[in-house]
Amino acid sequence: MNLAGSLRAAAVDIKLHHSIFALPFALLGACLAAMDSISVKWSVIPWALIIGCMITGRTVAMLCNRILDASIDARNQRTAQRAIPSGAISKRAAGAMALGMAMLFILFCVLFGVLHQNWWPLWLAVPVLAWMAVYPLLKRWTWMCHGWLGASLAISVPAAALAVRPDAVAEPVVLWLAAMVLLWVSGFDVIYALQDVQVDRRDGLSSLPVALGESGAMWVSAGVHAAAMGCLVMAWISEPRLGAIFQWAIVATGVLLLIEHATVRTWGTTRMALTFFTINGCVSVVLGASGIAGLAGIGR
Repeated sequence: MNLAGSLRAAAVDIKLHHSIFALPFALLGACLAAMDSISVKWSVIPWALIIGCMITGRTVAMLCNRILDASIDARNQRTAQRAIPSGAISKRAAGAMALGMAMLFILFCVLFGVLHQNWWPLWLAVPVLAWMAVYPLLKRWTWMCHGWLGASLAISVPAAALAVRPDAVAEPVVLWLAAMVLLWVSGFDVIYALQDVQVDRRDGLSSLPVALGESGAMWVSAGVHAAAMGCLVMAWISEPRLGAIFQWAIVATGVLLLIEHATVRTWGTTRMALTFFTINGCVSVVLGASGIAGLAGIGR
Protein backbone atom coordinates (compact mmCIF):
# COMPACT_ATOMS: atom_id res chain seq x y z
CA MET A 1 0.00 0.00 0.00
CA ASN A 2 1.30 3.49 -0.86
CA LEU A 3 1.79 6.26 1.69
CA ALA A 4 -1.55 7.94 0.97
CA GLY A 5 -3.38 4.65 1.33
CA SER A 6 -1.64 3.87 4.62
CA LEU A 7 -2.46 7.30 6.02
CA ARG A 8 -6.08 6.93 4.94
CA ALA A 9 -6.36 3.48 6.50
CA ALA A 10 -4.80 4.74 9.75
CA ALA A 11 -7.10 7.77 9.91
CA VAL A 12 -10.18 5.59 9.48
CA ASP A 13 -8.92 3.04 11.98
CA ILE A 14 -8.19 5.49 14.80
CA LYS A 15 -11.41 7.43 14.11
CA LEU A 16 -9.89 10.86 13.77
CA HIS A 17 -13.30 12.45 14.33
CA HIS A 18 -13.24 11.16 17.93
CA SER A 19 -10.94 14.11 18.65
CA ILE A 20 -14.26 15.81 19.39
CA PHE A 21 -14.24 14.30 22.88
CA ALA A 22 -11.43 16.50 24.21
CA LEU A 23 -10.99 19.33 21.69
CA PRO A 24 -13.90 21.53 22.90
CA PHE A 25 -12.59 21.30 26.47
CA ALA A 26 -9.10 22.27 25.34
CA LEU A 27 -10.50 25.30 23.52
CA LEU A 28 -12.57 26.22 26.58
CA GLY A 29 -9.48 25.97 28.78
CA ALA A 30 -7.60 28.20 26.36
CA CYS A 31 -10.45 30.73 26.35
CA LEU A 32 -10.48 30.85 30.14
CA ALA A 33 -6.76 31.60 30.12
CA ALA A 34 -7.11 34.16 27.32
CA MET A 35 -9.87 36.23 28.93
CA ASP A 36 -7.38 38.76 30.30
CA SER A 37 -4.90 38.55 27.42
CA ILE A 38 -5.92 40.67 24.44
CA SER A 39 -2.81 39.68 22.45
CA VAL A 40 -3.84 36.02 22.61
CA LYS A 41 -7.58 36.57 22.32
CA TRP A 42 -7.35 38.14 18.87
CA SER A 43 -4.51 36.03 17.46
CA VAL A 44 -5.26 33.00 15.28
CA ILE A 45 -1.86 31.38 15.83
CA PRO A 46 -2.22 30.04 19.41
CA TRP A 47 -5.64 28.59 18.63
CA ALA A 48 -4.28 26.85 15.54
CA LEU A 49 -1.35 25.48 17.57
CA ILE A 50 -3.67 24.14 20.27
CA ILE A 51 -5.85 22.40 17.67
CA GLY A 52 -2.72 21.01 16.01
CA CYS A 53 -1.43 19.67 19.33
CA MET A 54 -4.77 18.08 20.15
CA ILE A 55 -5.05 16.25 16.82
CA THR A 56 -1.42 15.12 16.61
CA GLY A 57 -1.27 14.14 20.30
CA ARG A 58 -4.40 12.01 20.05
CA THR A 59 -3.13 10.44 16.83
CA VAL A 60 0.12 9.42 18.55
CA ALA A 61 -1.84 7.92 21.45
CA MET A 62 -4.20 5.97 19.21
CA LEU A 63 -1.47 4.65 16.92
CA CYS A 64 0.49 3.46 19.98
CA ASN A 65 -2.71 1.82 21.20
CA ARG A 66 -3.09 -0.05 17.92
CA ILE A 67 0.58 -1.12 17.90
CA LEU A 68 0.67 -2.29 21.52
CA ASP A 69 -2.70 -4.06 21.27
CA ALA A 70 -2.23 -5.62 17.82
CA SER A 71 -2.00 -9.22 19.08
CA ILE A 72 -4.92 -8.71 21.50
CA ASP A 73 -7.04 -7.12 18.77
CA ALA A 74 -6.32 -10.04 16.46
CA ARG A 75 -7.89 -12.47 18.97
CA ASN A 76 -11.03 -10.37 19.47
CA GLN A 77 -13.78 -10.71 16.87
CA ARG A 78 -14.86 -7.09 17.46
CA THR A 79 -11.39 -5.68 16.74
CA ALA A 80 -9.86 -8.23 14.38
CA GLN A 81 -10.59 -5.99 11.37
CA ARG A 82 -8.60 -3.07 12.71
CA ALA A 83 -5.83 -1.88 10.42
CA ILE A 84 -2.86 -3.75 11.88
CA PRO A 85 -4.38 -7.20 12.63
CA SER A 86 -6.21 -7.16 9.28
CA GLY A 87 -2.98 -6.35 7.43
CA ALA A 88 -4.17 -3.00 6.07
CA ILE A 89 -1.05 -1.39 7.53
CA SER A 90 2.04 -2.85 9.18
CA LYS A 91 3.33 -2.18 12.69
CA ARG A 92 6.37 -0.53 11.13
CA ALA A 93 4.20 1.84 9.09
CA ALA A 94 2.06 2.65 12.13
CA GLY A 95 5.21 3.29 14.15
CA ALA A 96 6.58 5.61 11.49
CA MET A 97 3.30 7.54 11.43
CA ALA A 98 3.27 7.78 15.23
CA LEU A 99 6.85 9.10 15.21
CA GLY A 100 5.96 11.65 12.53
CA MET A 101 2.93 12.85 14.48
CA ALA A 102 5.01 13.07 17.66
CA MET A 103 7.59 15.24 15.89
CA LEU A 104 4.80 17.47 14.56
CA PHE A 105 3.33 17.73 18.07
CA ILE A 106 6.72 18.81 19.43
CA LEU A 107 7.09 21.32 16.59
CA PHE A 108 3.79 22.94 17.56
CA CYS A 109 5.07 23.14 21.15
CA VAL A 110 8.30 24.75 19.96
CA LEU A 111 6.27 27.39 18.13
CA PHE A 112 4.59 28.40 21.39
CA GLY A 113 8.08 29.27 22.66
CA VAL A 114 9.29 30.95 19.50
CA LEU A 115 6.16 32.99 18.82
CA HIS A 116 4.83 33.59 22.36
CA GLN A 117 7.88 33.13 24.59
CA ASN A 118 6.12 30.35 26.45
CA TRP A 119 8.37 27.30 26.64
CA TRP A 120 6.21 25.27 29.01
CA PRO A 121 4.54 23.32 26.18
CA LEU A 122 7.93 22.18 24.89
CA TRP A 123 9.23 21.18 28.32
CA LEU A 124 6.14 19.07 28.94
CA ALA A 125 5.67 17.72 25.39
CA VAL A 126 7.49 14.39 25.83
CA PRO A 127 6.01 13.56 29.29
CA VAL A 128 2.50 14.27 27.99
CA LEU A 129 3.01 12.11 24.89
CA ALA A 130 4.46 9.31 27.03
CA TRP A 131 1.50 9.46 29.44
CA MET A 132 -1.00 9.13 26.60
CA ALA A 133 0.96 6.48 24.69
CA VAL A 134 1.29 3.92 27.50
CA TYR A 135 -2.44 3.72 28.27
CA PRO A 136 -2.91 0.33 26.54
CA LEU A 137 -0.36 -1.26 28.88
CA LEU A 138 -2.37 -0.43 32.00
CA LYS A 139 -5.08 -2.99 31.30
CA ARG A 140 -2.42 -5.70 31.54
CA TRP A 141 -2.08 -4.88 35.26
CA THR A 142 -4.96 -2.93 36.75
CA TRP A 143 -8.65 -2.09 36.41
CA MET A 144 -7.63 1.54 37.06
CA CYS A 145 -6.80 1.77 33.34
CA HIS A 146 -10.08 3.67 32.89
CA GLY A 147 -8.80 6.45 35.14
CA TRP A 148 -5.53 6.64 33.20
CA LEU A 149 -7.47 7.18 29.98
CA GLY A 150 -9.63 9.79 31.71
CA ALA A 151 -6.53 11.62 32.88
CA SER A 152 -5.09 11.49 29.36
CA LEU A 153 -8.05 13.48 28.04
CA ALA A 154 -8.33 15.66 31.15
CA ILE A 155 -4.80 16.94 30.52
CA SER A 156 -6.24 18.88 27.59
CA VAL A 157 -7.84 21.54 29.81
CA PRO A 158 -4.83 22.61 31.92
CA ALA A 159 -2.43 22.02 29.01
CA ALA A 160 -4.31 24.43 26.75
CA ALA A 161 -4.64 26.96 29.56
CA LEU A 162 -0.92 26.70 30.32
CA ALA A 163 -0.04 27.16 26.66
CA VAL A 164 -1.96 30.44 26.60
CA ARG A 165 -1.13 31.76 30.08
CA PRO A 166 0.97 29.55 32.41
CA ASP A 167 -0.43 30.88 35.69
CA ALA A 168 -3.98 30.02 34.55
CA VAL A 169 -3.30 26.32 35.11
CA ALA A 170 -3.89 26.72 38.87
CA GLU A 171 -7.19 28.59 38.58
CA PRO A 172 -10.08 26.69 40.24
CA VAL A 173 -12.29 26.64 37.15
CA VAL A 174 -9.53 24.99 35.11
CA LEU A 175 -8.96 22.35 37.78
CA TRP A 176 -12.69 21.64 38.20
CA LEU A 177 -13.13 21.24 34.44
CA ALA A 178 -10.13 18.91 34.27
CA ALA A 179 -11.59 16.83 37.10
CA MET A 180 -14.91 16.70 35.26
CA VAL A 181 -13.27 15.41 32.07
CA LEU A 182 -11.29 12.81 34.03
CA LEU A 183 -14.44 11.44 35.70
CA TRP A 184 -16.66 11.72 32.62
CA VAL A 185 -14.19 9.87 30.34
CA SER A 186 -13.40 7.25 32.99
CA GLY A 187 -17.12 6.59 33.36
CA PHE A 188 -17.86 6.13 29.68
CA ASP A 189 -14.70 4.04 29.19
CA VAL A 190 -16.09 1.61 31.76
CA ILE A 191 -19.24 1.39 29.62
CA TYR A 192 -17.15 0.86 26.48
CA ALA A 193 -15.26 -1.98 28.20
CA LEU A 194 -18.53 -3.90 28.65
CA GLN A 195 -18.17 -5.02 25.02
CA ASP A 196 -15.08 -7.10 25.77
CA VAL A 197 -15.72 -8.66 29.18
CA GLN A 198 -15.47 -12.25 27.98
CA VAL A 199 -12.42 -11.63 25.82
CA ASP A 200 -10.67 -9.70 28.60
CA ARG A 201 -11.29 -12.54 31.06
CA ARG A 202 -9.97 -15.06 28.55
CA ASP A 203 -6.82 -13.04 27.90
CA GLY A 204 -6.20 -12.09 31.54
CA LEU A 205 -6.79 -8.38 30.98
CA SER A 206 -8.09 -6.00 33.63
CA SER A 207 -11.13 -3.72 33.58
CA LEU A 208 -13.87 -2.76 35.99
CA PRO A 209 -16.41 -5.03 34.24
CA VAL A 210 -13.97 -7.92 34.70
CA ALA A 211 -13.28 -7.03 38.34
CA LEU A 212 -16.83 -6.22 39.46
CA GLY A 213 -19.06 -7.79 36.85
CA GLU A 214 -21.21 -5.87 34.40
CA SER A 215 -23.80 -4.70 36.92
CA GLY A 216 -21.19 -3.56 39.45
CA ALA A 217 -19.24 -1.72 36.78
CA MET A 218 -22.36 0.10 35.63
CA TRP A 219 -23.06 1.31 39.18
CA VAL A 220 -19.48 2.57 39.49
CA SER A 221 -19.79 4.32 36.13
CA ALA A 222 -23.01 6.00 37.28
CA GLY A 223 -21.37 7.15 40.51
CA VAL A 224 -18.36 8.51 38.64
CA HIS A 225 -20.63 10.41 36.26
CA ALA A 226 -22.56 11.85 39.21
CA ALA A 227 -19.25 13.11 40.61
CA ALA A 228 -18.44 14.59 37.19
CA MET A 229 -21.68 16.55 37.35
CA GLY A 230 -20.64 17.89 40.75
CA CYS A 231 -17.35 19.08 39.25
CA LEU A 232 -19.26 20.86 36.50
CA VAL A 233 -21.37 22.72 39.05
CA MET A 234 -18.23 23.74 40.95
CA ALA A 235 -16.63 24.99 37.71
CA TRP A 236 -19.69 27.16 37.05
CA ILE A 237 -19.69 28.50 40.62
CA SER A 238 -15.96 29.29 40.52
CA GLU A 239 -16.16 31.26 37.23
CA PRO A 240 -19.22 33.57 37.01
CA ARG A 241 -18.24 34.67 33.52
CA LEU A 242 -19.37 31.28 32.17
CA GLY A 243 -22.86 32.71 32.51
CA ALA A 244 -26.36 31.28 32.49
CA ILE A 245 -25.85 29.50 29.18
CA PHE A 246 -23.31 27.21 30.84
CA GLN A 247 -25.78 26.53 33.63
CA TRP A 248 -28.28 25.21 31.08
CA ALA A 249 -25.49 23.19 29.45
CA ILE A 250 -24.91 21.49 32.80
CA VAL A 251 -28.58 20.51 32.90
CA ALA A 252 -28.38 19.21 29.32
CA THR A 253 -25.27 17.21 30.22
CA GLY A 254 -27.06 15.58 33.12
CA VAL A 255 -29.92 14.58 30.82
CA LEU A 256 -27.52 13.18 28.21
CA LEU A 257 -25.68 11.08 30.78
CA LEU A 258 -28.98 9.72 32.11
CA ILE A 259 -29.92 8.75 28.54
CA GLU A 260 -26.52 7.09 28.10
CA HIS A 261 -26.98 4.90 31.17
CA ALA A 262 -30.61 4.14 30.34
CA THR A 263 -29.58 3.08 26.84
CA VAL A 264 -26.98 0.64 28.14
CA ARG A 265 -29.30 -0.79 30.77
CA THR A 266 -32.04 -1.26 28.16
CA TRP A 267 -30.11 -2.53 25.13
CA GLY A 268 -26.72 -3.49 26.54
CA THR A 269 -23.80 -2.83 24.20
CA THR A 270 -25.81 -3.21 20.98
CA ARG A 271 -26.25 0.58 20.69
CA MET A 272 -22.62 1.48 21.39
CA ALA A 273 -22.40 3.91 18.45
CA LEU A 274 -25.16 5.95 20.09
CA THR A 275 -23.96 5.44 23.65
CA PHE A 276 -20.25 5.97 23.10
CA PHE A 277 -19.87 8.47 20.28
CA THR A 278 -23.11 10.37 19.70
CA ILE A 279 -24.08 11.07 23.30
CA ASN A 280 -20.57 11.77 24.59
CA GLY A 281 -19.75 13.83 21.51
CA CYS A 282 -22.83 15.93 22.28
CA VAL A 283 -21.70 16.35 25.91
CA SER A 284 -18.33 17.67 24.78
CA VAL A 285 -19.70 20.04 22.13
CA VAL A 286 -22.51 21.36 24.35
CA LEU A 287 -20.22 22.12 27.28
CA GLY A 288 -17.36 23.49 25.20
CA ALA A 289 -19.54 25.69 22.99
CA SER A 290 -21.69 26.99 25.84
CA GLY A 291 -18.65 27.78 27.98
CA ILE A 292 -16.98 29.71 25.17
CA ALA A 293 -20.27 31.48 24.39
CA GLY A 294 -20.68 32.42 28.04
CA LEU A 295 -17.17 33.85 28.22
CA ALA A 296 -17.94 35.85 25.08
CA GLY A 297 -20.90 37.39 26.87
CA ILE A 298 -23.64 35.54 25.00
CA GLY A 299 -26.72 34.85 27.11
CA ARG A 300 -25.79 37.08 30.01
